Order: sequence, then C-alpha cells, then structure tokens
Amino acid sequence: MAKKPATYADLEALPAHVVGELVAGALYASPRPALRHSSVSSRLGGELMNPFERGRGGPGGWLFLDEPELHLGEDVLVPDLSGWRSERMPHVPNTAATSLAPDWVCEVLSPSTRKLDREAKLPVYAREGVRHVWLMEPRTLTLEVFGLVAGRYTLLLTHTGAAPVRAEPFDAVPLDLPFIWGEPH
Repeated sequence: MAKKPATYADLEALPAHVVGELVAGALYASPRPALRHSSVSSRLGGELMNPFERGRGGPGGWLFLDEPELHLGEDVLVPDLSGWRSERMPHVPNTAATSLAPDWVCEVLSPSTRKLDREAKLPVYAREGVRHVWLMEPRTLTLEVFGLVAGRYTLLLTHTGAAPVRAEPFDAVPLDLPFIWGEPH
C-alpha cells in the first residue's frame, strides 16, 4: 500500500520546537538550529544587509528574509536565509509565506539537516529557478557556492577557512568570514 503524501495540516500539527518542511510529499521535522548554526545565519544576514539591501557600501537591490516559509509547488521549504532581487520582491509581503521563489538561498548545514538540504531541497530550488544556493558548513568552515546553469546547479566556488571571500551573487563586496564563522579576530 502506497504511503499517503504529507499535507500542510501535518506541518501545522508539529510541535513548535521543530522546523517542518514538505518535500516531494514527505514530511521532514528538524530540531530548531543549534546556537552556532543560528549565529552563522544571523551574522551572514548582517553582513549582507548594509551593502546589498540598504545600498551602504555596496550596490543594494536585494531583500533578505531569515527562515521564510516558501510554498514552491507542492513543496514547503524553510531555508536559513533567502534573498530576492528588489525588482522581483520590492517589499516584504504581509503574509505568513510566499510562493515567489528567491533568487538566492543559504542553507547552514548541520548533522540533522545536511542530507535534507543537499539531496531533497536542492532539486526543488533548481526546479523553481533559484539562481544561487550557498551551503555553509560551520564545523569545517566551508562555503560552497552553486549557480543554476541550464536547470542544474554547478559548483562555482568552494572556500574553506576564515579568510574573507567574494562569492556570487554578492561578489561586489568581500564577506568577513572570520566574523560570520564566529572565529576570534
């Protein structure tokens, strides 16, 4: 007997201390991110905000959201950080979720979400036309940058360590990875 696909009602029934996602009809419930995971995501958002959303010291033109609920076809995903070009999303909608796929997402990998982020969510992001995906691994200080080419992701950059880096689509300004990783200066 085939298993019935999970529904949004299944997501709503999850306890508040987990992050729920629907991918290809399967329900994924992950624990809330650990503090280091949250710190990396928050610091990355802080680094991108002034130059890329506010236009201070950079080109502007972006809107960023932490952990938005994305309704992409039948899938419901919650990336750690997402960005939209401001011409596509000029302001934050007054809704609980959006069906407008981002232009960029960042997933901070953890042992409990690594396989979900790499194997289940990347194909959904590609299908929906998300142009860039970053995978950040705090334990190994690794940033992987993927670009969408002909409907598939191509690895554009792998950066390991705490040196500053320029990475698409935010290569106009170097990222302070020592700060983002929480490494001592």
